[in-house]
Amino acid sequence: MAKSNIVKIKLVSTADTGFYYVTKKNPRNITEKMTMRKYDPVARKHVDFKEAKIK
Repeated sequence: MAKSNIVKIKLVSTADTGFYYVTKKNPRNITEKMTMRKYDPVARKHVDFKEAKIK
């Protein structure tokens, strides 16, 4: 079988709460850094989350 191109990434909150989501993306289709607007339970509101590498 062929190897999958999908990589795991971490979406870190821009509210500097330290909260993050872990998701997957295909770097062939989405070449730029991912940003999503999601809920941050520490800040208790929707904020932008930016992509970071999982260490």
